Amino acid sequence: MARFHPLPVAAVDRLTDDSVALTLTVPPELREEYRHAAGQHLALRRVRDGEEIRRTYSICSPVPDGGAGPRELRVGVRLVEGGAFSTYALKEIAVGDELEVMTPAGRFTLDPAPGLYAAIVGGSGITPVLSIVATLLAREPGARFCLIRSDRTAASTMFLEEVADLKDRHPERFQLVTVLSREEQQAGLPSGRLDRERLTGLLPALLPVDRVAGWFLCGPYGLVQGAERALRELGVARTRIHEEIFHVDEAAPAPRPPAPAHSTVTARLDGRGGSWPVQDGESVLETVLRNRSDAPYACKGGVCGTCRAFLVSGEVRMDRNFALEPEETEAGYVLACQSHPVTEKVELDFDR
Repeated sequence: MARFHPLPVAAVDRLTDDSVALTLTVPPELREEYRHAAGQHLALRRVRDGEEIRRTYSICSPVPDGGAGPRELRVGVRLVEGGAFSTYALKEIAVGDELEVMTPAGRFTLDPAPGLYAAIVGGSGITPVLSIVATLLAREPGARFCLIRSDRTAASTMFLEEVADLKDRHPERFQLVTVLSREEQQAGLPSGRLDRERLTGLLPALLPVDRVAGWFLCGPYGLVQGAERALRELGVARTRIHEEIFHVDEAAPAPRPPAPAHSTVTARLDGRGGSWPVQDGESVLETVLRNRSDAPYACKGGVCGTCRAFLVSGEVRMDRNFALEPEETEAGYVLACQSHPVTEKVELDFDR
C-alpha cells in the first residue's frame, strides 16, 4: 500500500535554467519500502495555506544492484508556469529540508532482459527513461538501447551529462539520437518537431523497427500520440508500445450519462472495506477520500495512474484516461479520480 514518509534532501542540482534534480536520502528502515523498478515515479506532497498539493516526478536514478532498497532516490523537476510545486522546488527547496514522499508507483517499467529496446522522449520525458537505460545496460550485457530525444535547445536539455556518460560507458550498446526543435545542430539531424510524419520516415533509417522488443514513449501528449501513430503505421504491435504522458492540456470534460439518484461506492483499501454514498458530481476517488484519507492519488488528472483500482462490480464512466494501457482497462482496471458511477452500486478494490 502506498504511504508517505519524510525524506531529507541530500542535494539540489541545477540541470538547466528551469529544472533541478533533487536527491533524497532513504534511511535504512525505509529502504525496503522504497524498493523500485526502473521507470517508476514518486508523489511528493506539501501543504500550503492549508491546502495539500501533490505532484508526481519520475525516479531518474538506476535501480541498485543486488536487489537492495535504495540509499538515495533522485528525481528531476521542470518548472511549469504557475506550478505550485515546481516553483517551490526550484526556488525554495534546500539541502537538509524534509519532503513528504510517497512510496514508488507506476507501470512504465522494464525488467532487464536481452534484446533491442528503444525510447522516444520529449523534454522532461527523459527522466524515467534515464533510469530504464542505466539499469538495463548495467545489468544485462545482451541488451542494446536506442534513445531518440527531442528538446527545444541544447541549453534546455535535462540530464545532458548523465546521458553523455552512458554513451561513453556503453558506446557499442547505446545509440543516442538528439533532435532540437528550435536550434540548429552542427551535426546530426535537422531541427524541427518529431511529429508522426517525420518519425514514420526517420525510424526505419535509424534501427530495425520490427526487431525492437519494447518501445518507451514519454513526454508531452502530442509527442507521445504522434510517436504511437508512427509506430503503428510501421507495423509495431500495441503490446510492444509503452507510454507515459507528462503533460496534457486541459479540455472540457466529455458528456457523461446522468448519474443514478442514489449511488453507493464500496471500496477495499489496505485490507479494509467500507461503503459510502456518492455526493452529487463526485468522482469515485472523491467519495472514498471523504471517508478514507489514505486513498492513493497524486495528479487527479488521469495521467499518473496512482489511483488505479480494480472494478469488482457495477459500472463507471471515466472522463479521460492517459495512464492505463488498453489491456489494463480490458482486465477491469479504472482510474478512480476520473470515474463516475453509472450504476447505483459500484465496488472497487485498490489492493489488487
